[in-house]
Amino acid sequence: MTQPVIRRAGRSDAAALSAIARATFTEAFGDRYPPADLAAYLDQAYEIDRTRAHLADPATAAWLIEAEGEIVGHALAGPCALPHPEVGPACGELKRLYVLGPWRGGLGSRLLETALGWLEREGPRRIWIGVWSRNFGALRLYERMGFARVGEYAFEVGGVRDHEFILRRG
Repeated sequence: MTQPVIRRAGRSDAAALSAIARATFTEAFGDRYPPADLAAYLDQAYEIDRTRAHLADPATAAWLIEAEGEIVGHALAGPCALPHPEVGPACGELKRLYVLGPWRGGLGSRLLETALGWLEREGPRRIWIGVWSRNFGALRLYERMGFARVGEYAFEVGGVRDHEFILRRG
């Protein structure tokens, strides 16, 4: 068995990135939403042209984790779009970081370090993350990496409004 590899996603990875994003979001949160609301959200958030636009944007980067010939995780980072009064043009955001269940246990930390390194490639800056308030494992990971809670907002999927925390480092 070979070690999982984290690699930067390129334009040719749009379909794979969309597929793993849909799979990991569904695995993590699919039971929280009515099926029609979940399907509509997945179709909007992970639509292939939207994914292609992320991959073509030089201000945004994505990574894939490959293990045993499969894509088992991903991350997306770029300019911050979280609803907080201190967010400005120089702020970066970790927009997504997911690893399929059987592959958790260290890979998420490695993927986070990769994304943070890219976000800070030109020097230290404020980095933001939005996290579901009940995602205790992610909250512990981000706290270990120097993030602190600085706000909250509602993340909407159809008629469901999830209580999200806004975390910031720097």
